[in-house]
Amino acid sequence: MSGEGGLSAPLFGCAEFTPRGYLKSKEGAGFFGSAMGGDLICVGAVAGAFGVRGEVRLKSFCAEPGDIARYGPLWTEDGARRFGVTLGKAIPNGFAARLSGIETREAAEALRGTRLCAPRAVLPTLPDDEFYHADLVGLEVVDTGGTRLGRVAAVLNHGAGDLLEVQRAGGASVLLPFTRAVVPTVDLAAGRLVADPPEGLL
Repeated sequence: MSGEGGLSAPLFGCAEFTPRGYLKSKEGAGFFGSAMGGDLICVGAVAGAFGVRGEVRLKSFCAEPGDIARYGPLWTEDGARRFGVTLGKAIPNGFAARLSGIETREAAEALRGTRLCAPRAVLPTLPDDEFYHADLVGLEVVDTGGTRLGRVAAVLNHGAGDLLEVQRAGGASVLLPFTRAVVPTVDLAAGRLVADPPEGLL
């Protein structure tokens, strides 16, 4: 997901995972505290029912879409429900899939829009210069002089590389290319990143 000089956020991952990297997020990835006491990373979402026998249309946010089944069982964002995942055939924008305990079309359709998450502990360890989208969202953004520019609201990708949506204090937002040149420093421990945006962007 990173071009030359790019950072990546790997795809998975509630992410959509990205490089300077995380989950590549089509819907928006994130992490959630779970009822299990750990972080949950969104790795996919249910797009509705498929057929009449309880299968769902499953969107995967993983770099390798089929990997979503490896991270199961998957949990709902609130940690209240979990599902074993069995992938069926590939369909446009995802898979036909069976979730454990879902036996009817009505039950499958009721899950439409449900985001499915995996515990962070079962996901791959990332290289030093890759980040899960979920870890980038919420970071404070400062310039090279330490002036606060805003906060990362989302990680987007429209096909030309990762973009950070930075929410400014006044309410407006700007898109910041997630490259080494524009974002030279990401400090997760400090909860911030340093941006050196092109002149005129901010």
